[in-house]
Amino acid sequence: MVSIIMGSSSDLKVMQAAIDILKEFDVEHEVDIVSAHRTPHKMVDFAENAKARGVEVIIAGAGGAAHLPGMVASCTTLPVIGVPVKSSNSIDGWDSVLSILQMPNGVPVATVALNASQNAGLLAIQILGVKDNAIAEKLEIYKETLKEKVARMSDEVRA
Repeated sequence: MVSIIMGSSSDLKVMQAAIDILKEFDVEHEVDIVSAHRTPHKMVDFAENAKARGVEVIIAGAGGAAHLPGMVASCTTLPVIGVPVKSSNSIDGWDSVLSILQMPNGVPVATVALNASQNAGLLAIQILGVKDNAIAEKLEIYKETLKEKVARMSDEVRA
């Protein structure tokens, strides 16, 4: 199972792409609001108990100071994928990117591009695909459709 968390409901419009790609691949997932700053005890409880609840990968989206992915990663051994969100109080999103990207040694967080939650979902799918052949096969098909799409675009441009 993949857990998708975010600091605020305003992040949902960005995080929806991760939800959608997980649905497309029929990957079990859950979604919740967990704020590192406003609900720190909930965040610690979530991170410490995620593995026991069957979570295998965590996707954490956050804007501004964006402490959620790193703080969750500090409380669990599960892989955490951070999605920097360009929020209304953001400095062009760079504050979020750097907050998630610049983790200290020993507390890794995989970081995708600004607002790129679909890539976070795909990375979670790739992680699960290492041990789940059905997911790996769906991912192979998905990658082939990307190649076909580019081939069609190439044909159109050259025509």
